[in-house]
This record gives sequence, C-alpha cells and structure tokens, in this order.
Amino acid sequence: VYVRSFADSDGDGYGDLPGITGKLDYLAWLGIDCIWLSPTMPSPDDDWGYDVASYREVHPALGSMADLTTLVAEASRRGIRVLLDLVPNHTSAAHPWFAAALADRSAPARDYYVWADPAPGGGPPNNWRDATGGPAWTLDDRSGQYYLHNFLPSQPDLNWWNPAVHREFEEILRFWFDRGIAGFRIDVAHGLYH
Repeated sequence: VYVRSFADSDGDGYGDLPGITGKLDYLAWLGIDCIWLSPTMPSPDDDWGYDVASYREVHPALGSMADLTTLVAEASRRGIRVLLDLVPNHTSAAHPWFAAALADRSAPARDYYVWADPAPGGGPPNNWRDATGGPAWTLDDRSGQYYLHNFLPSQPDLNWWNPAVHREFEEILRFWFDRGIAGFRIDVAHGLYH
C-alpha cells in the first residue's frame, strides 16, 4: 500500500494511516492477509520517504503512532498482518546520527556512515556514481572528507561494517516488533556493505 495515495481520511488530499484503517474491511473482503506499507517514518521527502529522518516514529503527514497502533490492531482483528518498509542502507541527511557525524569528526555516529579522504588530486576518492548518475561522494567542507551516497546526496550511506550500526537496527526492529509489526520489506538489502 502506497500510504500517501491509497486513502485520505481527512480530506487534505494526502493518504494516511486512518485511511487504510477505514479500508480494512474491503481489503479483508479481497482476501488480503498481509499489507506492506510504503515508507511511514519521518522524512524530508527528498525521495518519497526513503530518506528516513527517524526510525522510531511515524511521518506526521501520514498520522501518528496511535494511528499506526490502531491500524495494526484492527488489521489483526481481521487476520491481516502489517509489514513496514525499512531503509537500512542510508538515512536522511536530516537524521540526528548524520547531524552528529557532521558536527564532530570524533563523534561515535561519525563511523555510522561511509567516509573517505580525497583522492591524491583532491577530488572524490574514486569514480563511483550514484543511482542518479552523479558522483556517489559529497565533500563535507568542515572535515575535508567525502561521504558516500549511492542515491541522493541527502541520503548518506550507513557503514554496516560498524557493529554499532547492527545494534541500532536490532533495537529498531525490536521497537517495531513490540508494537505488533509482523515484519519488514528491506530496502536496498543488496547494498548494505560497501
């Protein structure tokens, strides 16, 4: 279900979680036993929600945590499980981890991302391209290092070689499982390790 366009419960022209809840009888009538929600976490929306700014909240344009809780409970009552889209390859540049990484080169969150020194000539570390065809590296002027982004420059890639990133995502998964989420579709699962 692409939440933003599936069903608008409040008439603002933007689909939302209560809109899906209102359509559960219809989905059950169709024989649906599981729904996968497109990105529902807060985001600046540079990439339709795939630039996550917080992994433990609901995008305010889509509703609230209470709305998601209601959706999960009402879906379960109808024998429908709810999956979320999880984006572990990268965050938004607006995520607090990246803000901390930019603010202090010695911050623990700095190693949550993929950084590299400039090439000997002073340019990007290599010739990698992102999904848009542009350079996959953006210079952080403050630190003099480049960060990797395989998508938009506002989507810095996470460093999955860092065990702390594993621990963060274990906690994120537990957070959602504890709220009744049945599972996840993992975005860019093939690209986690660089």
